[in-house]
Amino acid sequence: MNVIISNKHTEALQGLGIDIIKSEQGEFTVEELVTRYQNFFYQRMILDVTALKNYKDIKVLQKLSISLDMDKLILLLDDADEESSSPEFLSQLISIGIYNFTKNIEGIMYLYNHPNTYRDVAQYHQIEHEEVEPTMQVPEYDSAKGVRIIGIKNVTKSAGATTLTYLMKKMLEKNYRVVAIEVDKSDFAYFRDKDLISATSANIGNIVAKHSNMDIILIDLNNSGAATQSCHDVIYLLEPSIIRINKMMMVEPDILNTLKGKNVILNKSLLSSKDVLDFEYESKLKIFYNLPPLDDREEDIRILNAMLAKLGFKKQDPTESDKKKNRILGLFGL
Repeated sequence: MNVIISNKHTEALQGLGIDIIKSEQGEFTVEELVTRYQNFFYQRMILDVTALKNYKDIKVLQKLSISLDMDKLILLLDDADEESSSPEFLSQLISIGIYNFTKNIEGIMYLYNHPNTYRDVAQYHQIEHEEVEPTMQVPEYDSAKGVRIIGIKNVTKSAGATTLTYLMKKMLEKNYRVVAIEVDKSDFAYFRDKDLISATSANIGNIVAKHSNMDIILIDLNNSGAATQSCHDVIYLLEPSIIRINKMMMVEPDILNTLKGKNVILNKSLLSSKDVLDFEYESKLKIFYNLPPLDDREEDIRILNAMLAKLGFKKQDPTESDKKKNRILGLFGL
């Protein structure tokens, strides 16, 4: 059963062929909607954006995203309002976890049956224009400054540093000269890629120096202090399952304080945008990025490209599959 909240587009929304448990018309504050629907069971909420007072203020929609499940929301934008349907506004929606938005009725029905994930809207996310928390370390890559060395480190056990290092290298090498190194292990051998190097803590310095002509060096750090000292930046991976987090806390009770102000990525994560906000509140950490399980056979991993863009690297050119998806997204006016 579904909820429809409408204002300007009430008449158009009356023709949807879905079961309705509740329908409201008019203008409502975000506080009113949260009070009514925070504990109300429904399958989807279809929200006419003009029914939300002060909807052009993205902070109003952010309050909504914190309190309600955005995976259940379909937001109907006002196509006649250039400001609230602009690329900048869409990018802000994505930043606060609202992925299911459209400008027409056909788009609502498409999203009802095929809800978006971040991958589906990443192309609209103008990361370079987003405000970044001052505690976050987000350097912009400048090839004139020479090689940039990035370390990837598991914080929870088996958080996926080796595979993520490989996939980052796979995406980045489309635009840069990249080499990837793992330290004190030999798991890279399974990828059968000549640009993947296995090293030890004893010789990591020499290997880094040998590849100083590259644009980027990625290092799967494992527990190597010597390798960590070679890095310009380090990203820390957490797999946010209950068992992984609790095991981590038992081994190192103060780990969350240690991670404050660092680039923490939730990897192999199935958390929704609201779950991530809850995780940040409980852990007192600012999450740099929320990465779902990735397909290591995929040639163009758009959500990983978006994360790399946030790290300061340029975005990839659209592939044929992206162009096809652009045509599909045209169905709902984007």
